[in-house]
Amino acid sequence: MSVKFDELGLESGLLDSLRGAGFSQAFPIQARAIPVLLAGRDVIGQAHTGAGKTLAFALPMLQRIDRSDGVQGLVVVPTRELALQVAKEFQKLARSMRVNVIPLYGGEGINNQIRNLEDGGPQIVIATPGRLLDHLERRTISLNRVGFLVLDEADRMLDMGFIEDVEDIIRAITGRHQTALFSATMPDEIVELAQKHMKNPETVFVDSDEISVDTVDQRYVWLREEEKFSTLCNILKVENGEKMLIFCDTRIRAGRLAMELRSAGFGATSLHGDLSQKQRNIAMGSFRRGDTPILVATDVAARGLDIFGVSHVLNYDLPHEALVYFHRIGRTARAGKPGTAFSLVTSYDEDGFERIRGMTSMNIKEEKNVLGPVSHNVRLPPRPRKLSGGREWDNRPRMRPEQRGRWNHDRERTTVTIKSRSGMPTIQYGL
Repeated sequence: MSVKFDELGLESGLLDSLRGAGFSQAFPIQARAIPVLLAGRDVIGQAHTGAGKTLAFALPMLQRIDRSDGVQGLVVVPTRELALQVAKEFQKLARSMRVNVIPLYGGEGINNQIRNLEDGGPQIVIATPGRLLDHLERRTISLNRVGFLVLDEADRMLDMGFIEDVEDIIRAITGRHQTALFSATMPDEIVELAQKHMKNPETVFVDSDEISVDTVDQRYVWLREEEKFSTLCNILKVENGEKMLIFCDTRIRAGRLAMELRSAGFGATSLHGDLSQKQRNIAMGSFRRGDTPILVATDVAARGLDIFGVSHVLNYDLPHEALVYFHRIGRTARAGKPGTAFSLVTSYDEDGFERIRGMTSMNIKEEKNVLGPVSHNVRLPPRPRKLSGGREWDNRPRMRPEQRGRWNHDRERTTVTIKSRSGMPTIQYGL
């Protein structure tokens, strides 16, 4: 049964903002979570990307803000793209409310953010974990007035190794606060986090781990690694989609593949962690407007980014986690529109592909008439090799015995600096 926003106890100013944005019917996650959050209860919400989680926590938070000075609402998100997207949604809703909302994320000069925090001060902050901890260490932000905390895409933060940072942030909130945790999946570590830091939370599960993708036309091509590029070109020519999203394993492969596609005459750009924030904004803007029909991305674009009108998703490198596959192809066939997903499958992907096929209720059809010849003139970086005894992937450059390396880890990026003992120039790789 459909529920309208004006039935959920929201104040008139927020309802006007919703009507101005063209929203009248609430999504299931919104209809179930908003009344509970307005009542002051903690909430654990599970719903897949695109199910409307942002409005489910943004509307109650905005209604509970008292518009005085100090950060009262905090949303922690895994990526800078999601921080910008969530902040934009808050800002649209808060236009008539005199509520200041700012995003804090890495990849941008921290001094500009410090000035934004000082000039009048925000009531709501949308932040990535690493940059928020940087501000806490510099004492440029205080969380002692936070009364509403949201952990968005919690499983993604777990995947990216941010859970310890999230716990540090929770400990920095000195007052009593309401907590909402939203996640597409609920691994054990997320359940433990909720049990540790939440007070008798209400569970709002509108999706289960059994993912339905009945509206996506799923196809695959069985081929050799050397046939991938020419086969991809054939698919792009035959399908001729409006917006086509291609996924690669690593940042280096994504950037190189976009370059090779441009050389082959296709309009392509890339999105990955080695780009500056300005470059990311240009790439996303061009793709969203349709100026560039092909976006080559790492999994940073698989979660949290709301890209409307994607006609095709292509797995140039098939993920080895089945849930990642479904999050990727969930970028298409949205809002009742059809969508197509192609996967290029090699012997390297055999085990992972069988797990994917075992989880989908639809048959993934084999496509044979798009197979291309071996691409001798295309040299993409090799795919990462799997570490023994674990699920992680080793993206590090292989070093000869006479080389030594120094590793540097920070919250936004990992680099390795290699310096040859024979006096060769130092090389720095961003991973």
